[in-house]
Amino acid sequence: MVGRAVAALGGDRFLHMNNRVAIGRVYSFFRDQISGLDIAKIYTEYLAEKPENGLPVREREVFGKKQDYSNLLLPDQGWSITFRGARQIPDENWQRYVRTTYHDVLYLLRCRHNESGMEFDYIGTDVLYSVHVEIVDITDSTGETIRVFFDHNTMLPVHESYTWLDPDTKYRNEEVTEYDKYRDAGGVMWPYSIERQRNGYTTYQMFAEKVTVDQPIPPKTFELPSGARVLKKVD
Repeated sequence: MVGRAVAALGGDRFLHMNNRVAIGRVYSFFRDQISGLDIAKIYTEYLAEKPENGLPVREREVFGKKQDYSNLLLPDQGWSITFRGARQIPDENWQRYVRTTYHDVLYLLRCRHNESGMEFDYIGTDVLYSVHVEIVDITDSTGETIRVFFDHNTMLPVHESYTWLDPDTKYRNEEVTEYDKYRDAGGVMWPYSIERQRNGYTTYQMFAEKVTVDQPIPPKTFELPSGARVLKKVD
């Protein structure tokens, strides 16, 4: 089942994708109300070797018509960059980024599918939003499970959900991601519409206008600007 999904996403081209650039509109929400929107250009690079600490991926999210502010997300730390300087993003925001990336089925199939202790359990078939889907539970060596719904006809992932325990509130949260409008991004099928929800509320939407794979990325994209002033971190 998972092998068919990887093949649908592009097979070896998907598994050996080095980088990706997505251009489009990003919306953020608070309790289903839009709290921010912007034009975004998101650069993603997959590292050949897993670092000792952190994720094997780097990302630069550039925002605004003038592309004058951005987030730089490195394997083990993140920075918010404006004309004032660079500031490490708050711990809560960093943990949310790591958790979201780590559980994203597209990241999982690209970077974690051969991870030791990973189990794939076929649950069955169902109908989701009028789409015939095949359901698979993916469980890692720590016991964390992501439930993924694959389109029966295309075998592309269209929905995923997982839960996590907030260490402060002891409340268990449910995270859901919807993937839609897949297009060929250069040998890799990629969703041009991504929506995330937490506990029933929409938190994020990305509507891409263009996605490219394995094209040249400007030098120093994944570096702090030379001479940038380092600002005090906000807790």
